[in-house]
Amino acid sequence: MPQDASSPLPAGLYVTATPIGNLKDVTLRAVEVLKAAHHILCEDTRVAGVLMRHLGVATPLAPYHDHNESRMVGTVLSWLEKGEAVALISDAGTPLISDPGYRLVRAVQDAGYRTFSIPGACAAVAGLSISGLATDRFFFEGFLPPKAKARRDRLAQLRSIDATLVFYESPRRLTDTLEAMAEVLGDREASIGREITKAFEEVRRAPLSELAAHYREAGAPKGEIVLMVAAPAEQAPDWAQVDGQLKDALRDMRLKDAVDHVTALTGASRREVYQRALALRDEV
Repeated sequence: MPQDASSPLPAGLYVTATPIGNLKDVTLRAVEVLKAAHHILCEDTRVAGVLMRHLGVATPLAPYHDHNESRMVGTVLSWLEKGEAVALISDAGTPLISDPGYRLVRAVQDAGYRTFSIPGACAAVAGLSISGLATDRFFFEGFLPPKAKARRDRLAQLRSIDATLVFYESPRRLTDTLEAMAEVLGDREASIGREITKAFEEVRRAPLSELAAHYREAGAPKGEIVLMVAAPAEQAPDWAQVDGQLKDALRDMRLKDAVDHVTALTGASRREVYQRALALRDEV
């Protein structure tokens, strides 16, 4: 890997993270790559142009987005065939995270060319790190569907995931989304990161219903939003229901098989299910 901007880059695709707000968050390596590359692929040349001028980067910009992706893949492969280096950036943050690009990465790799990660800022990870919610397991969903029914249906599919849920959301849909989450997921604790790394950065953590009420009254906030929702709380088993299922199972199964069946069915502790099965087997 080159150590300075004057050294040539090996041919390949350089997936390069850019700042999500504060322009000082660009890495030294990213600047080197952007200056040394032959081409920079970006979502919007006007947005990228502002950053490139700030960094003193004169590398030609080429648009890469959902609408021209299939055409641009062939163009990029032709550049790589000539031994050129191509950087891929998004408007902000790490490319491919809720943005197009994975088809390009696959095509480059399948054609036998190299891909390089030039890591840096990512709004989802930055938001999670200051959310005040558990970070040992998380599930990144990105944007939910904009229509109400599709949004609720998707939330129902996410309801049982045992991890902090991470979403991107537009300010104008935030209140409706929070209300749908409180109804579908339950009134879990949640955290909203707004304008992360920018001058008016804000983190607000509260139950979903409180957050919804706040933004319903205050109005849609300004800026970029990362929304995180806590994992579902562990609930004590309904032992009356467990006992009923055990009795039904013990009528047709051996004790061990009945215990395995009811444990899988209810998610209750196998040891406790086994103890209850021992107490109930004479009643069947």
